[in-house]
Amino acid sequence: MLAKISWAAIAGVIATVAVFAIAQGLTYPLLSFILQRQGTSSTLIGLSAAMTPLGFILSAPVIPPLVRAIGAGRLALICAGLGATFLALIGWTQDVWLWFPLRFLLGFSINPLYVISETWLIMLTPPATRGRIIGVYTSVVSAGFAAGPLTLAIVGSEGWMPFLVGIAAFGGCALCLALVLARLPEFHDGEEQASVIRFIPLARLLLFAVLAAAAFEQSILSLTSIYAGGYGSSETMTSALLAVLVAGNIALQVPFGMIAERIGPSQGLFLCALACAAGCALLPLLFSTLLVWPLAFVLGAVSFGIYTMALIELGNRFSGPMLIAGNAAFALFWGVGGIAGPPVAGVVMDAVGIQGLPLTLGALCLALAGLLYYRRTAESA
Repeated sequence: MLAKISWAAIAGVIATVAVFAIAQGLTYPLLSFILQRQGTSSTLIGLSAAMTPLGFILSAPVIPPLVRAIGAGRLALICAGLGATFLALIGWTQDVWLWFPLRFLLGFSINPLYVISETWLIMLTPPATRGRIIGVYTSVVSAGFAAGPLTLAIVGSEGWMPFLVGIAAFGGCALCLALVLARLPEFHDGEEQASVIRFIPLARLLLFAVLAAAAFEQSILSLTSIYAGGYGSSETMTSALLAVLVAGNIALQVPFGMIAERIGPSQGLFLCALACAAGCALLPLLFSTLLVWPLAFVLGAVSFGIYTMALIELGNRFSGPMLIAGNAAFALFWGVGGIAGPPVAGVVMDAVGIQGLPLTLGALCLALAGLLYYRRTAESA
């Protein structure tokens, strides 16, 4: 761990991922709008969107050996270039069937950017300030994702302009990285056998937390329109509710990071999971009242707070090659949760009605809180 905080390097890493998040946040709605105009079915649009997280999942195991083979900095720059290339090919082809492999390759190539950047960030932050710095990171990344769809409101979703914005964002990502590359720490080669497979048994509960956070976020984004529609809510109200969820996500990650520094990320993770479960239980009671707005703000904060706390604990527990293996495993389980969450919640909603959404997500978060409590009780016994 570095004795002195390199603020320039930290700012560069955060800027790199923030610009990259804008590109990715723009891509999902942009491609959905284009496919809708082409008359593509909802099923095909959903399957097409799943290709990017599928690329995240399948790329995760190869990231540690790729880093060992060509170096973290070089790999990150290559991935930024590949991201721009595949996005340009998507804009050029405009064909749903060609987009399946291209969106998969886009996810496969950009995932190492996240993994490497988060590993650098953890290596650059001493434990005493890791919570608040990672809180800044997760807030800025969330803001980047939110800025992507807002960009479409300015440039529209037709023609080359939105694609050029995304391609330029990948270029900006590479530029930010190149400016601070010399300040970034080297990844050590001491543990040649560090891998995702070796990491998983060492942190099952952390990985379950990542899966839960991803399932929560993607299910809310995918199914809130159906849930709110069951109450007769308009599209405007539903969009505003999702905006409040994202605002809570952005606003409270730094305070959560500071809380993690005081009470420990494990305790913070337990409290976030418990608060998520409680929020899901309150949602059916408060949805038709004005209290749904503060509830949505808090739910957005604590649901992503699960990931923030897990990332802080990862940095506190692991280092060296096992740290990048852990970040790759986080990416894999985020992809699994993002793909599995919405279909599972959708099946429960079909079976029991719209309350299947808070029921599914509340049960998932309650299970996480229960497992964390059991671990803490077992360790103190």
